[in-house]
Amino acid sequence: MTEFASLKPYFSRALQGGAALGEPRRLHLAAHSHHLWPDVTHDAHMQAWQDAAVEWDAKWSRVFDTVIPQAQRHIARHLNLADPAAIAFAPNTHEFVLRLLSALPAHRVPRVLTTDSEFHSFSRQAARLAEDGLMALTTVPTAPFADFPARFAAAATQHHDLVFVSQVFFNSGYAIADLAALVGAVPHPDTMIVVDGYHGFMARPTDLSAIANRAFYLAGGYKYAMAGEGACFLVCPPGVAPRPRDTGWYAAFGALDSATHGATAYAADGGRFMGATFDPSGLYRLNAAMDWLHTIGVEPAQIHARARALQAAFIDAMDAAALPGFGRDALLVPAASPDRGNFLAYRSAHAAAWQASLAAGGVVTDLRGDVLRVGFGLYHDLADVPAMVARIAACRPR
Repeated sequence: MTEFASLKPYFSRALQGGAALGEPRRLHLAAHSHHLWPDVTHDAHMQAWQDAAVEWDAKWSRVFDTVIPQAQRHIARHLNLADPAAIAFAPNTHEFVLRLLSALPAHRVPRVLTTDSEFHSFSRQAARLAEDGLMALTTVPTAPFADFPARFAAAATQHHDLVFVSQVFFNSGYAIADLAALVGAVPHPDTMIVVDGYHGFMARPTDLSAIANRAFYLAGGYKYAMAGEGACFLVCPPGVAPRPRDTGWYAAFGALDSATHGATAYAADGGRFMGATFDPSGLYRLNAAMDWLHTIGVEPAQIHARARALQAAFIDAMDAAALPGFGRDALLVPAASPDRGNFLAYRSAHAAAWQASLAAGGVVTDLRGDVLRVGFGLYHDLADVPAMVARIAACRPR
C-alpha cells in the first residue's frame, strides 16, 4: 500500500485543540460526525466578522453577490451540475426538510416512501407527522444491503408523493452505488425525490448530472466539506415544487412581480427554497475549504481513496489485535465492499462500553444504538494506524 502525503500541517489549529484543553493525546476518529476544520477556515471566519464590522448591514451585498455565488460554483463543480443557481442555502437540513414537506399535497394525506435508516432531521419529523395521520409513511429496511436497491425500486413503483433516501446511510455507512438507477426506478413524474447526501458530499465522488432535472440533493458543510455548521445546501431540480408553503422572504429574490395575479412570488431557480436572515460565516468557511482543496489538487475521489486505504489498514490491524467487537465480522458493511462511505460501523454487544471507555481515554468515536462508528479524515495518515489501534487496545473496557 502506497503512503500518501500528510495533510496534518493544514489542520494544525484543530489538532492542537486537545493541548489547549489539557488533553494533548486526544485522538479524533469521528470525521463522519464532525470533521476537523482546516486552518484556512479560521481566516475565513475572521473575514466574515471583518466584513460585518466594516460594511455593517451592507455586508449582505457581499454575501449575495460574492460569497453565495462562489459557494454555488464550488458545489456545482463537485457535483457536476450545469446550473449553480439551482443551489439554495440554509443553516441546517431540517429547515430544508420542512420546506420540502410543505410542498406536498395539502388536500389529502401525502404518501411518503423512505427507509429505516434516515437521519433524524427527516426521520423524526416524518414519524411525528405520521403519528397524527398527516403522512402515510412506507418504510423500507436497508438491511440486508445486498438486495436493498431492488427492494427499494420495487416499493417505488407504487405511487408516492415523496421519495426520501440517503446516498450514504448514517447508521451503517452503506452507500448506494447508482443514484441514477434509484431515481430512475420512480415511475411517476409527479413524485418528488429527495436524496440526503450529507455523508456522501465530498466523501465519495458524486455526479448528479443524470438526475439534476429530477431529484433534490441535500447536504452541508459539517462533515467532509470541512466547513462546520451553518452551511447546508439543497440542489433544486427546475420546475419541481415551485412554491413551497414554508417560505422566507429570501425566496422572493429574483422573483418576477406576480402581484397582478394575487399570488406570492418566488424565485424560479433554487432560491425558491431559501429562508430568511442567517449567519453567513459558514459559507465563508465553506469557500475557504473548497479553495484550499482546489489549490492542493484534492478531489472527492482522492478523499474517498484515502479513507478506503485507512479503513483497510485499520481493519487489518484490528484483526491482529483481536479486540472483542472490532473484528471484521462485526462490520455492518463487509470489509471488501466498495459500497461504503468514509467510516466503519461495528455492531456488537460491546459497542456502548467501548465508546464510553474510549471517550474516557481521549479517543473520540460515536455510538448509534449498538453500533460504534469509526471515521477517517484528511488529517489522518496511514502511519497513524498502529498508534490508533494501540490507543484503542489500551482503552479496552474492563
